[in-house]
Amino acid sequence: MSPPKHGYQSYLVSRSVYSETNFQEENEKNEVVQKTFRERVRKHVRCTPRSALLVVKSIFPFLDWLPKYRWKEWIVHDIISGVSTGLVSTLQGLSFALLAAVPVGYGLYSAFFPVLTYAFMGTSRHLSIGPFPVVCLMVGVVATSMAPDENFRLSNDTVVNGSTTTAEIDIERRDQARILICGTLCFLTGIIQLGLGILQIGFIVRYLGEPLVGGFTTAAAFQVLVSQIKQVLNVPTGNYNGVFSIILTIIDIFANIAKTNIADLIAGLLAFIVCVVVKEINEKYKQKLRVPIPIEIIVTIVATGISYGAKLEKKYKAGIVKTIPSGFLPPVLPDVSMFQQMIGSAFSIGIVAYAVAVSVAKVYGTRNNYPVDGNQEFIAYGVSNMFSGIFSCFCASTALSRTAIQEGTGGKTQIASLISAGVVLIAIVALGRLLEPLQKSVLAAICIANLKGMFWQVRDVPRLWRENKWDSVIWVVTCIAAIILGLDLGLLAGLVFGLLTVVLRVQFPSCTSLANVPDTDLYKDVKIYKNLIIPEGVKIIRFSSGIFYGNIEGLKGGIKKIVGFDTVRVFNKRAKALRKIHKLIKKGELSTTKNGIITSDGIDNKGFESDDDLEAPHAEDMPEVATKEVEIQVDWNSDLPVLVSVPKVNIHSVIFDFGQITFLDVVAVKSLKLIFKEFKRIDVDAYIAACDDIIFKKLEVCSFFDETITPDLFFLTVHDAVLYVESERKFRSGHDPFLDKISLMQESKGQLEFTEMSPMYNELDPQEQALRALAS
Repeated sequence: MSPPKHGYQSYLVSRSVYSETNFQEENEKNEVVQKTFRERVRKHVRCTPRSALLVVKSIFPFLDWLPKYRWKEWIVHDIISGVSTGLVSTLQGLSFALLAAVPVGYGLYSAFFPVLTYAFMGTSRHLSIGPFPVVCLMVGVVATSMAPDENFRLSNDTVVNGSTTTAEIDIERRDQARILICGTLCFLTGIIQLGLGILQIGFIVRYLGEPLVGGFTTAAAFQVLVSQIKQVLNVPTGNYNGVFSIILTIIDIFANIAKTNIADLIAGLLAFIVCVVVKEINEKYKQKLRVPIPIEIIVTIVATGISYGAKLEKKYKAGIVKTIPSGFLPPVLPDVSMFQQMIGSAFSIGIVAYAVAVSVAKVYGTRNNYPVDGNQEFIAYGVSNMFSGIFSCFCASTALSRTAIQEGTGGKTQIASLISAGVVLIAIVALGRLLEPLQKSVLAAICIANLKGMFWQVRDVPRLWRENKWDSVIWVVTCIAAIILGLDLGLLAGLVFGLLTVVLRVQFPSCTSLANVPDTDLYKDVKIYKNLIIPEGVKIIRFSSGIFYGNIEGLKGGIKKIVGFDTVRVFNKRAKALRKIHKLIKKGELSTTKNGIITSDGIDNKGFESDDDLEAPHAEDMPEVATKEVEIQVDWNSDLPVLVSVPKVNIHSVIFDFGQITFLDVVAVKSLKLIFKEFKRIDVDAYIAACDDIIFKKLEVCSFFDETITPDLFFLTVHDAVLYVESERKFRSGHDPFLDKISLMQESKGQLEFTEMSPMYNELDPQEQALRALAS
């Protein structure tokens, strides 16, 4: 048997045409029993052994995977992965500490302490927790703004031989102040993250979409680059924060570029070139290399040896690490008095650190088939940062390169992270002092070499432009804002702009005209597809988003464009023509049949004018026109016996496809009701198809239905509505439309009294009229 000509399968369905009323009569709804508040609380707080175990496992996920750990298969992989990751964490901790504006030794603490808690509470098995350049830079901005160099000068500036000599800075006291600030900031960030996790607000990361995060991290990478270039050049610059800080820093770098330390510049450039080249080799041959070449470690060892042997500090005044504390410092309580000053920065740092880490965690979770719980991740990061803050660490996140190494070298679980923490511990206790001769320019070069992935995100902009122009604009705006305004304000500006684009997209939804695909029950956009069949006298209109007070006027404009006329203007013109016809009948210049049909030849209508009649009165200013005993039957699309041009109405039905409507507000419901009645009074029937049950319920609650607008006007599909309309027109064509519609005239020249009726818009109370005015 040969397959069907069109498509792989076909089906034939025979059923009744369903309106909402008919469908609900034949299909009984489930009875929804609303639980009381007490029942909901009891469900969530009841404690059974099983529920208690599940709660404990959710808080400490390692209790779930550790009993299933395959020691013989996985332990070797975790050891190799842990050692490799630990070596990289050690070097990145030292280099990223420069961004946080604290002594480099505290970068080792920040690579060690967060791992101890996250390994037991995190839901990701491959994430490498520790310093992240973007977060470190944000921490450094707070530290330098709250403890600037100017606050730690040993004496005032002095004038010697006509030139100003800047006083020396008490570096030790400044560093201690910044260490306390970083620890306090880390602790406060942990409190915020823990609170968001307990309140189940993990969904907040959804508002930090891929374009926004991409633009923000690229801007942060640029700021990291600028901050590290001054380390490579070893030139003095001012400590700027806030708006235009990065531009002012660049100006200072160029102003003082003549003071570049050649030894630091050469060491930094060589370290950067070697790191970039070897990283490219690692990437190109990653399938063949079981373990990537630890180029950061090799460069660090070689550079330390050269600096120590050549005595670069003494001979060339090279900037070196100088002091790395050995062992651990005692825990220090955070300074609560600083909370008010840094709470805004703590919130933005906590959100950025969480967003980056969770994004990476979900990638590796999907790749290795295990779930990542966003709310538990918030809790894990919160506890980790609170614990780390007591030990003078700065806020932790993840670094893409470290996590890639941990997973790429065969890491299976967080045991690899614990082993990497052990490697960092060895560096803290025993090997840290060996790195004291290391030049800061080499650490800065290593830091810059790790920014490649973030800079390459620029390539996403053309792709986003092809896929969705709004996302591309969000990326660019966020990036520029973060560079110009600073990371905190830039992130806020990007978030606000992203939400604004959502509002704009909802405020200007598409309103399309549909037609039938031949021999099917499908309906598609007439502008996109050819050979569609437009039902005679019927317009099918589809809305593409929720309807609310902000976009209802736009939808009215879309309806007017599709049907080809303005219902209010048509009604006003018809009312004007009827008044003139009435006067002619009273004068005897026109006559009517017993059924109210005008029989005089009269004066021909000169034509139909366009809808752009600015002098036409609005429906609010024009009462409805009705007769006391009789209605005059007029064919409004033919020549009229008066000099009044009435727009043509060449349709008899309008069907609104509500299949894509997600929500309605009160103003939208009232406006839809007016739209229905405006069509009805010019003899155009309006219907709604594919309305969701929730939207239907909303219409009921908002009193959409009355004597003229009933649930019978709602149909399950567009095709149901079209079939119903066609059957109704066929039924009506078998009867005399005038006998169905018109009462008998008393006499051809009888008095026709036109009584004024309250305008339709008077159905709105003053408050609703005000809302309608705002919507327009």
